[in-house]
Amino acid sequence: MKKTFVLDTSVILYDPQCIFRFDDNIVVVPITCLEEMDRFKKDLTEIGRNARQFSRYLDDVRKRGSLTQGVELGRRGTLIVDLFRDAETYLPSDLRPEKADHRILAVALKLRKDKPTAPVVFVTKDVNLRVKADALGLTSVDFEPSRVNIEELYGGTTQFTVPNDVIESFATQKRVPIQDKDLCPNAYVVLNNQHDPTRSASGRFSAPAREIVPLRVPPDGVWGVKPRNTEQAFVMDALLDDSISLVSLVGKAGTGKTLLALACGLRKTIDEGKYQKLLVSRPIFPLGKDIGYLPGEIEEKLNPWMQPIFDNIDYIVSFSGGEKPQKRTTRRAWQELIAQGMLQIEPLTYIRGRSLAYQFLIVDEAQNLTPHEIKTIITRAGEGTKVVLTGDCYQIDNPYVDSSNNGLTYVVERFKREEVSAHVTLTKGERSQLAELATNLL
Repeated sequence: MKKTFVLDTSVILYDPQCIFRFDDNIVVVPITCLEEMDRFKKDLTEIGRNARQFSRYLDDVRKRGSLTQGVELGRRGTLIVDLFRDAETYLPSDLRPEKADHRILAVALKLRKDKPTAPVVFVTKDVNLRVKADALGLTSVDFEPSRVNIEELYGGTTQFTVPNDVIESFATQKRVPIQDKDLCPNAYVVLNNQHDPTRSASGRFSAPAREIVPLRVPPDGVWGVKPRNTEQAFVMDALLDDSISLVSLVGKAGTGKTLLALACGLRKTIDEGKYQKLLVSRPIFPLGKDIGYLPGEIEEKLNPWMQPIFDNIDYIVSFSGGEKPQKRTTRRAWQELIAQGMLQIEPLTYIRGRSLAYQFLIVDEAQNLTPHEIKTIITRAGEGTKVVLTGDCYQIDNPYVDSSNNGLTYVVERFKREEVSAHVTLTKGERSQLAELATNLL
């Protein structure tokens, strides 16, 4: 039996293509949703763009027939715009019909009353509205087209226990054939010796050759930055491999995600000239109460938000000449790189519509992006561009996403079977003993 899905405005503003996500079922959009969208359609934000896009979809669909009577969609689904006639009579006295949320609820209650044998499902991303719907006896669900179980997120690393001769062969032949069909392309592999737990070897799975190949990590590190553990060695291998054009790095604070990405970006851009520019960006979400508008030109406004990037670059450059940091009496390192045109810092707000060719693009704090925003960023990558996404899926400041439906986890799962991508999950903090204790205990 076909189900009837009644959509709330929050679903439409989250995904303008939501009416096409319910297969061959009936999708009902209350007229109140269209009234609410009028408040957002002029906004220059992602929500405003979604409101305008949904209006375009409706305008295209209405040419096929009457929306109030129902119009066929793809996969034999049907779209109906409900006009809320007499629906308020189905609301309990405690819920005022003047409120838009209650009028949308009333449409679902009316449909359930008119067709008691047909399943009616109320779909909303508003938690309080789901609670109200449940109290009224409605089946209510969240809209989760791209939700990923964070506990089952692809980690990018696999361990095998092998005989000693396999490890010896890998050390001499620099390759080990493997036929494991579950291994994803560019998965990182740890070979543990079954007879000697202290001995192991690490490599990367080459999907075309169906074999494990050694890591390509410079023995002296990159710009004074050396891997402090196996996970960081995996990260550096992925970042320095030109055949991998998309790298996703997930890990808690202090695991070295941003530092390694910047160091390898400087290596590939300045030392090797593989890329024309190192472009670094991050979404702007404040931690705690915002301080309001910032004065100055765009560069001055960005400085507080991009300070973590600047700190990392200064740290890398200060160590690039030896084991101890060198004091700099002239301009800060990031200012020199920007002046030379080798480094560009900009907010994600202005990336739409651009075509970025031959650039090393780092998107920091990518866990604060929606799947649609992350798609917009990756589709900006032109010929010869490498995209690096970093983030901690448990530190999210965006109120509209969580650890399971943010853009970073979405990309990890969607690209894990692609040969142009690699993913590493980092678990060991290396910032300091204090930072590691704070991450684990607090």
